[in-house]
Amino acid sequence: MIKTVTVIDTFGFFFRSFYALPQHLKNKDGFPTGLLTGFTNFISTLQKQHDSDYLIFAIDTKGNTFRNEVDPNYKANRTAPPEELTMQLPIAIEWIDKMGYKTLGQVGFEADDLIATVVKHAKEKGYNVRVVSHDKDLYQLIDDGRVVVVDAIKRKSMDEDACFLKYGVTPKQFIDYQSILGDSADNVPGVKGIGKVGAEKLLVQYGDLDNIYANIDEIKPPGIQKKLRDSQDEAYMSKVLVTLRDDILEEFDFEEYKMDVEHPFLNIYDELVQYEQNAILRVLHAKNMVSDEAKEEAVLRVEEVKETKNLDFKATLITDNEELQKVLQALKPETIVAFDTETTGLDYEKDKLVGFSFSFNDDEAFYVPFAHFYLGVPDQISEKDAALAMKKIFNSKVVGHNIKFDLHFVSRFLNDDMLNIYSDSMILAWLINPESALGLDKLSDKLLDHTMLGFKDTVKKGETFASVELEDASKYAAEDAYITLKLFNLFNEKLKLQDATHLIDESQNVEVPFITTLLGMEKDGIRVDAEFLEVFLVEVKETLLNLTKTIYEQAGTEFNINSTKQLGVILFEHLGLPVGKKTKTGYSTDENVLSSLKDKHEIISSLLEYREIYKLYSTYIEPLLKLSLEDKEGRIHTSFVQTGTATGRLSSKNPNLQNIPARTSQGLKIREAFVAPEGKKLIGIDYSQIELRLLAHFSQDAVLVDAFRANKDIHLQTAIALFGEEEAPSKRAVAKTVNFGLLYGMGQKKLSETLGITTKEAKEIIEKYFESFPTVKTYFRSIVDNSKEMGYVETLLKRRRYFDYETASPMFRAAYDRESVNSVFQGSASDLIKLSMNKIATVIKEEKLNAKMLLQIHDELIFEVDADEAEMLGNRFKEIMENIYELNIPLEASMNIGDNWGKLK
Repeated sequence: MIKTVTVIDTFGFFFRSFYALPQHLKNKDGFPTGLLTGFTNFISTLQKQHDSDYLIFAIDTKGNTFRNEVDPNYKANRTAPPEELTMQLPIAIEWIDKMGYKTLGQVGFEADDLIATVVKHAKEKGYNVRVVSHDKDLYQLIDDGRVVVVDAIKRKSMDEDACFLKYGVTPKQFIDYQSILGDSADNVPGVKGIGKVGAEKLLVQYGDLDNIYANIDEIKPPGIQKKLRDSQDEAYMSKVLVTLRDDILEEFDFEEYKMDVEHPFLNIYDELVQYEQNAILRVLHAKNMVSDEAKEEAVLRVEEVKETKNLDFKATLITDNEELQKVLQALKPETIVAFDTETTGLDYEKDKLVGFSFSFNDDEAFYVPFAHFYLGVPDQISEKDAALAMKKIFNSKVVGHNIKFDLHFVSRFLNDDMLNIYSDSMILAWLINPESALGLDKLSDKLLDHTMLGFKDTVKKGETFASVELEDASKYAAEDAYITLKLFNLFNEKLKLQDATHLIDESQNVEVPFITTLLGMEKDGIRVDAEFLEVFLVEVKETLLNLTKTIYEQAGTEFNINSTKQLGVILFEHLGLPVGKKTKTGYSTDENVLSSLKDKHEIISSLLEYREIYKLYSTYIEPLLKLSLEDKEGRIHTSFVQTGTATGRLSSKNPNLQNIPARTSQGLKIREAFVAPEGKKLIGIDYSQIELRLLAHFSQDAVLVDAFRANKDIHLQTAIALFGEEEAPSKRAVAKTVNFGLLYGMGQKKLSETLGITTKEAKEIIEKYFESFPTVKTYFRSIVDNSKEMGYVETLLKRRRYFDYETASPMFRAAYDRESVNSVFQGSASDLIKLSMNKIATVIKEEKLNAKMLLQIHDELIFEVDADEAEMLGNRFKEIMENIYELNIPLEASMNIGDNWGKLK
């Protein structure tokens, strides 16, 4: 199920609303209301459509941006907006927050940069994006099937075709189009004397700005050539000004912007009355959402709601050690204590602890500062006393929310890697519903009806928590611990009410120990050979250069290889290859199209190789080299995300090491950069066909069970069943695709595309498969039926994933059928490897083995061990993995030892 993000160019939308609606609209006091009316109409439409999962209001902040450093004249001559507009703007901005939505802004950048950043993160997650704006600067983000720009006033969407029809260039060319054209409103100079038609012609012919200037000598007429030469510096400066930055935020939590506000207008009811938003008021009254008394006393009602909404607790600041010791005396080994840290930042290797908070009752939470630093800061607890206090707290049953983060800082501060934790409220929230928002503030607002203090409201821009005054810091920090404890208690009750108390045990026995396992892996990191990457980088650049020359020779002419328009002309007009897909923006040259032409011309293989290597260069080699050089030991420390997927499969970030390519020789070579230090070896242990073995275990299909128990080649056995003894060896790869594809809901259309056969042939193969393995089809059906009846499926360890069939559309119901089956197998495979990791981590720690568990890549574990113990330890770890859980068929794993990751296959 693909999620949709709606991101609003907020000020641009407000300006558009102001000018689109009658400007004479005013309330009885003469206050202008046109902009506010447009805004409420827009929110009402969004509420009715229910077609967005996340809603983000991107805003500009006061002051200059980085573009003013590039050109001090940027936006210097903009005229002030009308007073009627500026009167309404702050009200509309306040309404966003009051209605329960969130704005996104950052000093030094424009809203458009933040929108570009959101789009990048959304695309990485596979989400669709609607950018609500009338600003053509955002057309560069358009990406058919994933990103469209929407004019909310005209209710029109701008996709690639619409962009091309309007401007004669594609979205990918829009930056260069604006670089030539300039923008007088923003003081973007462009190329003086060249207008829309000239810019369009140049880009149609040469593809992009670089290629225009690379071929400047041949450009005609001479007048255009002269204008380009005279304005070359301005053109490239313009390109910097109009190019949107998409790297403003390293991470982005979409769950913070979840569009789950049920009745947004009730929160601003009194203001709707004040500014006479009668259309919205009529709807609220017609639905009886507002009582007569509330209508008469709107302002009082809202104020009372604000006063009574939040939980009442005491935030106590402790700056005296004697007072701290008195409080700590109440803690016993069985006491449940919620614990949270405050730090100077998010990087545990560079940032420092500032203080900590804790709570162990329903009435009070405490904040202990010891490293705040600002002019006039009062006395604080000493670091020594703070350390002793934390050790005392960790003798009780400590609960945190995403406590792995806190443990990184605390374990370094205390120089203690043996800290015990009891539970994590974020883990419990994930176990209750693995697709829910997991942020503390979101959970508090939704489940406790308590709006927490915001970080940005507590910490000033450009400062850290160390600069926050102690009283303010105490309110913010103590609240974190207090809410964590409230949620922990609530979640335990929820699990009981869901008849899922077994998940409390699963949390205690598996998930919480797994936090400690991941913590150790993150701290250890994996060694990367920077010299290897530097050499590889040079080699890759040389390869790209040679490939470029080869492609030019094969094409018989030079062109911009990265320009899809120019490439399309070369392939389908110049070389006369058969056209696959063509749109109004030109010929399609995507990977599927190129792959279908492999046998038609030698250039195709060169082009596919060029694209693959260019991606490796920009996405992997350069970033990994940079990270390795930043660490004194040359080790890369990824962050593992335990709650990042609904199935339970582990993910990683900063960097993402789950997707290091392995399909091509060049991709595999990147893995050679991950190395064992001198005197060490890497071990790779990979579960063999884990999900198919789980299928045999769950379904009890006699043919599958027999094949695995007899250690037969399961794919060959499937090929025999589908195609007969004689054809089986040559059809093994087809059988493998079918075996794994059906576990992930692959239908006949996808199978036909994957195997390059007709849909009729694919249908026949699927039917034959289920005839050969009848129990499998029955079992698949039972998963879906139980999911519909119970509302969830369960993994091997009884973790649940919920599916709301009752309210789902037919399209979503079909997706739920596929995902319910997938969740059982992928989730159960995740259970098994998680159990193995915990057991191996315990063995390493208890026996003080010279071994480190470094990575988990889906069904594979990678270790670093002393070279002379590699064989022995590898066999031991392999044995643990194969015997971690008793299935009715044997678990098997393969082991490889090498000096680098690339040699573990």
